[in-house]
Amino acid sequence: MAKRVAVVLAGCGVFDGSEIHEASAVLVHLSRGGASVKMFAPNIDQMHVVDHLKGSPTEEKRNVLVESARLARGEIQDLSKLSVQDHDAIIYPGGFGVAKNLCTWAVQGKDCSVNEEVKATLQAFHSKGKPIGLCCISPVLAAKVFPGCEVTVGLENDEKYPGTTDTAEAINQLGCKHVSKSVSESHVDEKNKVVTTCAFMCNAPLHEISDGIGAMVRDVLRLA
Repeated sequence: MAKRVAVVLAGCGVFDGSEIHEASAVLVHLSRGGASVKMFAPNIDQMHVVDHLKGSPTEEKRNVLVESARLARGEIQDLSKLSVQDHDAIIYPGGFGVAKNLCTWAVQGKDCSVNEEVKATLQAFHSKGKPIGLCCISPVLAAKVFPGCEVTVGLENDEKYPGTTDTAEAINQLGCKHVSKSVSESHVDEKNKVVTTCAFMCNAPLHEISDGIGAMVRDVLRLA
């Protein structure tokens, strides 16, 4: 029987939404694994809109659900309609939208708050013992919501991407355990059924990032 997986998006575009290559890789690997997928996003305003050509914010206003529909080819629902009973697992691709729209990590770091719908959804899957997959910066959601959990955002002390070490240190300061993993690996917290991989937190070729996301997806489906 096909595993039923919810995928939660945070907009469209690396600097203010979901990272497009990560979201696509998640969907490709879920398809390869024979999963049945439904996509969701919170119906909220983005923190801001970034001109991806210039790399700077604009005065424009956009909605997370509307923008996420671009990635979902229109097949997406309001996160408030997600029912844990109808799904066997949930996955969050990364991108700055996670740290800006799903929580406030981008501006507050470890002192951030998590969107209430996002937090409630994570807690619902966790309480039912259903696996949660997260990649790139998304593992910080688990670090905030599940004290003591284990996650990875890549290799600590990685000179190619020093931001990884800063994020790993913040995760440890929250009372969680950061586990160093290479880009092609995933980490499985068997106790909490939280599966993480670093994706674009590491400076790596796209195919290696896709391999790591594939490892994460396979572990999520195994736990489901």
